[in-house]
Amino acid sequence: MILYFSGTGNSRYAAQRIAEATGDGLLSMNDRIKAGDTSPVTSDERLVVVTPTYAWRIPRVVRDWLAATDFPCAKQAWFVMTCGSETGNAAQYNRALCREKQLTDMGTAQIIMPENYIAMFNAPQADEARQIVAKSEPDIDRVISAIAANQAFPPPRNNLYDRFMSGPVNPIFYSFFVKANAFAAGDACTGCGQCAKLCPTNNITIQNGKPVWRSGCTHCMACICRCPAEAIEYGKKSLGKPRYHFEAL
Repeated sequence: MILYFSGTGNSRYAAQRIAEATGDGLLSMNDRIKAGDTSPVTSDERLVVVTPTYAWRIPRVVRDWLAATDFPCAKQAWFVMTCGSETGNAAQYNRALCREKQLTDMGTAQIIMPENYIAMFNAPQADEARQIVAKSEPDIDRVISAIAANQAFPPPRNNLYDRFMSGPVNPIFYSFFVKANAFAAGDACTGCGQCAKLCPTNNITIQNGKPVWRSGCTHCMACICRCPAEAIEYGKKSLGKPRYHFEAL
């Protein structure tokens, strides 16, 4: 079973590639998280968890959902993490989650994909994004080969910087940066409700024809990057920046 969480499509694309190659089923964690559904998931013996990297670990909403959900047939878990640059020491925390779930940890693989976190960084233009995706294909192929052969991923880099970023920096980042109060919809907003539909944490409601953000944001960037009118800004940090979502490629 391939489980994926995705805000702007990078992890969904990687998950689909893996599922097509291995013949495994595909399950959207976005849908389960949005529905508050932690009912048991029936799978074969292997789980492949495909997620973006949030503050050098898997997203907290994903970690919490996995912790709360039973996988009665699963015995092994592989983690595939898409990122704009690096995953830090996320593998350590994935191993801990496997121990908690009584699963054999088969390792963590890093797939560099186009940056989407425009609350802090710049997303690439479409041509550059296509080049980044093309460069990722051999890494995705290596992930597929390991999973198909039931082999563990090679150990990722683990230096002091990685441990620092995934360790003390992660909770600090969530505390100070992962907030929704800077999101706002401008005059171009049509009130279509796409942002509320896409939000995996049900953090957005439409009031008087405009989106309103509450306090449960996970910073997946789905609302701002997939707004069809490009009407949403994140304070001044997103002004003038290209929006990115995989389908646009």
